[in-house]
Amino acid sequence: MKKPLILLTLLLPLAGCATVSPEARVRAGLIEAGLSPRMSACMAHRMVKRLSIAQLRRLQSLNGLRHRDVRAMSTGEFLDRVRALQDPEIVGVVGKAALVCAVEG
Repeated sequence: MKKPLILLTLLLPLAGCATVSPEARVRAGLIEAGLSPRMSACMAHRMVKRLSIAQLRRLQSLNGLRHRDVRAMSTGEFLDRVRALQDPEIVGVVGKAALVCAVEG
């Protein structure tokens, strides 16, 4: 009886490695878009707590941001792209996360 329990205890942490968490995906996307790793981690943590998986997927659809350095983009242009998703909650959460994380940094 102890062997299956020990085996389960050893294999359980590996189950978490099978999929990438939403926070890790958001963080990686923000880094790819040109944000610093620290800023990306801070924003991803806040965004994942406040947005649904469907909203996070909609944000992921902003493919034009993947090949552009966000730092070279004006704030207005970035917010216009986020606003184009037509979800005020996404705009609010992303904007607030960016502001709070910039101030904390």
